[in-house]
Amino acid sequence: MSISMIGIDHSRASVDIRARFSFTRKNAVSAMERLKEDKDILGCIILSTCNRMEIWASVQDDWEGSLYSFLCREKDVCEEEHREFFITREGSEAVEHLFYLTSGLKSQILAEDQIITQVKDALTLSRDAYCTDGVLEVLFRMAVTAAKKVKTEVAFSRANTSVIHQAIDRLENQGFSIQGKTCMVIGNGEMGKVTALALKEAGADVTVTVRQYRSGMVTIPQGCERINYGDRMELLPKCDLVVSATASPNCTITKELFENAEVPHHVILIDLAVPRDIDPEVGELQNVTLYDIDSFKIDAASPRLQASMQKAGAILKEQMSEFYDWFSGRDVFPRIQDIKTEAVEDLNARILKILKKTPMEDSDRERLLKAIDTAAGKVVGKMIFGLRDSLEQDLFMECVAGLEKVYED
Repeated sequence: MSISMIGIDHSRASVDIRARFSFTRKNAVSAMERLKEDKDILGCIILSTCNRMEIWASVQDDWEGSLYSFLCREKDVCEEEHREFFITREGSEAVEHLFYLTSGLKSQILAEDQIITQVKDALTLSRDAYCTDGVLEVLFRMAVTAAKKVKTEVAFSRANTSVIHQAIDRLENQGFSIQGKTCMVIGNGEMGKVTALALKEAGADVTVTVRQYRSGMVTIPQGCERINYGDRMELLPKCDLVVSATASPNCTITKELFENAEVPHHVILIDLAVPRDIDPEVGELQNVTLYDIDSFKIDAASPRLQASMQKAGAILKEQMSEFYDWFSGRDVFPRIQDIKTEAVEDLNARILKILKKTPMEDSDRERLLKAIDTAAGKVVGKMIFGLRDSLEQDLFMECVAGLEKVYED
């Protein structure tokens, strides 16, 4: 069995190209279920965010299929037309990519925080759809654990923790102060909430649109106002800045809607959605400056940042080693567990004869036996895994087979 993935991201394709291959949660589930119909696909996960789309699969070693071909059929696009935008990774290359990706080291905004949640959510979505398997489950969970370790132990610059923070910094550097500005955030998902909070912290007067305006149904950052999504164009003429970040397949602001709103002054529009929320033609209108998610990047070339990258890389190398240890030994784990169980039962049978002759309360004897069980299991496990770490694989497997024969009936 092997691990394979195919992906497209912000470094290889524009926002419009990426939009062709993005998935909603519902569409991702349907696609994963169809992919799992292939008997040689043991598990699959689709990770689809604003900056990337990736399909992950654990496959039989003799699988002759193509994740790229499957994707193009799903999206009804020509394979040759889009091949240049995709990269395929397998085995250790795929594992390394996921660990670095989950730690934010391949993000558009370096070391940003949202990617950990996005990777976890992708795993959960696949798990809930019964599309993942043991290998992908462990791989993604260990990648998340490694990312958290990097976040804890490596000091990256926290000036820009998300795309919206980078956008605010860029606008400030251009002389557009957020302080006191009237801002509207279209969208109340995770990115919308991060955006609203960032703008509020920067001193803006923020209003968030919600699809259903019922008390208690949605939460928005403290201090922000909220309006019905349908009322957004009425508020637009009063806004200095509008950020749209929804998962809608339709535009939240079109050229016609904007023109009908009769905005009397210059307004900045930021589109953080993939596919786009704001019709690109809106950016051609007078008194409009339109940014999309690809407008904001960070320079990762500073010596201090490179030092942080090296430290993070050392942590990830150690964490990946743990995954490889698990992966290489996953088939033998049940056999080792059986050996441990047999050894502990053997010890119990021998020591119980002694304990029965030892004067003590029954409750004390029971607690002592449980303590011995735990200690014996740990000792046997330490010896077996110690052999695994010090012997060649073939010799270790011979040792396991020999230990199994000890307790054969």
